Amino acid sequence: MKDNTVILSGRGVTKVFGFGANKTVAVDHVDFTFRKGEIISIVGESGSGKTTLAKMLLGLVSPTEGEIYFDGELRDIRTHKKKREYWKNIQAIFQDPFSSYNIFRKVDAVLLDCIRMRGGGNLPYDEKLEMMKRACSFVNLKFEELTNKYPFELSGGQQQRLMIARIFLLSPKILLADEPTSMIDACSRATILDMLMGLRNDIGMTPIFITHDIGLAYYVSDTVYIMEHGRFVESGTADQVILNPKEAYTRRLLSDVPKLHEEWDLSTV
Repeated sequence: MKDNTVILSGRGVTKVFGFGANKTVAVDHVDFTFRKGEIISIVGESGSGKTTLAKMLLGLVSPTEGEIYFDGELRDIRTHKKKREYWKNIQAIFQDPFSSYNIFRKVDAVLLDCIRMRGGGNLPYDEKLEMMKRACSFVNLKFEELTNKYPFELSGGQQQRLMIARIFLLSPKILLADEPTSMIDACSRATILDMLMGLRNDIGMTPIFITHDIGLAYYVSDTVYIMEHGRFVESGTADQVILNPKEAYTRRLLSDVPKLHEEWDLSTV
């Protein structure tokens, strides 16, 4: 699925919050190159800057310095119209499904908004209905059991699957998945990851995982970036970074992963 076409890249991307003595450098002059169909993981502890970087990639936060390129051109999202056009190509799934929905809008409205965003607003309702059923079926949900319900009436796992059904309808080129399995039970995690991989295979999407879970990064990724204090301290293929880490920070992240067959070392906690 991966090819050499660069779909998203950045040079010197930086985000500073505050001023003077109170300023915080959340992301510090990072460079990256993401290729079409590549599975990328950005790994770091809480506070490492990975979520701030994700928000800049989405266009929710403006960089203080640096440039972001999309599809080989300098990204331009200065107007609301241009930002909406950009969002057709890049979408996100966040770790907290409960705060990802408007509590006053029913499931039907959530899915119809996606169809409208992709230019299907004038389609006959029967055709829209078939599209919504197909999207729900992709994530092992039955539309008939969701229609006329509000998202808060669904379980956490159902809400997360509904988020993936939205992505199926929108068919973006890039998906930013910020800890997409951290708030669901262990049995559902593999299913959710399989669905995300299915999206990559079905629509040629480029998934970018934002995670603290270095094990997840190893098993799903082509390329891994390790982030510490706002900087990428190590990057490479999953095998290079996880099996042969060069940086002490990467080795510490690996040592923090509990192993069932060994006594847990809590000295680094």
